Amino acid sequence: MKQTFLLEMAKMLAKFMLATKLGMTQVYGDKGEMIGVTLLQAAPNVVTQVKTVEKDGYAAVQLGAGTKKAKNIKKGLRGHFKDLGNFRWTREFRATSVGGKDLVVGDRVDVSIFAPGDTVRVSGLTKGKGFAGAVKRHGFHGAPASHGHKHVQRHVGSIGQRFPQHTLKGTRGPGRDGQERVSIRGLKVIVADADTGVLAVKGAIPGAKGSLLEVTA
Repeated sequence: MKQTFLLEMAKMLAKFMLATKLGMTQVYGDKGEMIGVTLLQAAPNVVTQVKTVEKDGYAAVQLGAGTKKAKNIKKGLRGHFKDLGNFRWTREFRATSVGGKDLVVGDRVDVSIFAPGDTVRVSGLTKGKGFAGAVKRHGFHGAPASHGHKHVQRHVGSIGQRFPQHTLKGTRGPGRDGQERVSIRGLKVIVADADTGVLAVKGAIPGAKGSLLEVTA
């Protein structure tokens, strides 16, 4: 029963692919309004593996994107890719078809699966900002800057107490900021150019330029 349900869920119509972030710009809409968009470079993705419920316990499709020198790819991955290409990234998606077409190893997925007006979810890693203080990392206001407060304007403040006599887990403070996986939902596709492989999505998207993004609908 469970396997049948998972298989039916995987066969649901879905749109997904890997892309890289180009940057932000502005385009004009049909009514002449200016729209801020993020441009994504979505070169054709290649299906490198199709997983099934009978063999793997769940249904999914693995896509490969980007290029990498063969000498920098481990032998196991080179054998896995065979003659499909030397991919920089591989990601799995819990689906077995795109637009109603069942995928097999070697198939290509490009921007043509999306259309203007589609609502997508984009996932990626935010910009890594290194070690940061609590004011930058969490938006703390800091201590007053009035007379008697010397060199404490950006301090965290009290983080302890008499009991239990140690700092509680989860207390916000300085530390590594960014480089976290974030998903933005409800983004609208404005332009989907299959000739250039460029996808324009309304709004801001996490990540630095050139970072990997997962686009799903």
